[in-house]
Amino acid sequence: QVQLVESGGGLVQPGESLRLSCAASGFIFKSYHMAWFRQAPGDERELVAAIENFGIGTRHANSVKGRFAISRDNTKNTVYLQMNSLKPEDTATYYCGAVRKWNDIWTMNNYDYWGQGTQVTVSS
Repeated sequence: QVQLVESGGGLVQPGESLRLSCAASGFIFKSYHMAWFRQAPGDERELVAAIENFGIGTRHANSVKGRFAISRDNTKNTVYLQMNSLKPEDTATYYCGAVRKWNDIWTMNNYDYWGQGTQVTVSS
């Protein structure tokens, strides 16, 4: 069975950091580009960051550039999102997804697999 399991979310204060993890199984991890999306209630799911299958190229949303960094470890079938200098507007459910084509990363309907999400809340 294909599984993507996110972890690492929680409640933090503005300016603090979190590291999210997404553990993958049931498919050939290194054949897929991976991404993090986030979604707040009533909002559209938006791309936060994406990483090519071997980690060579990355993309980060303008809203998180310089603060967040996506990475992956193909020996562990895991993708990470390091989130620094967190802001209240980063509050959302964060999902990881797997997509086969790099040029498809911006459209969520292109993703083959999704995790269940992990909640990140940034509040004083």
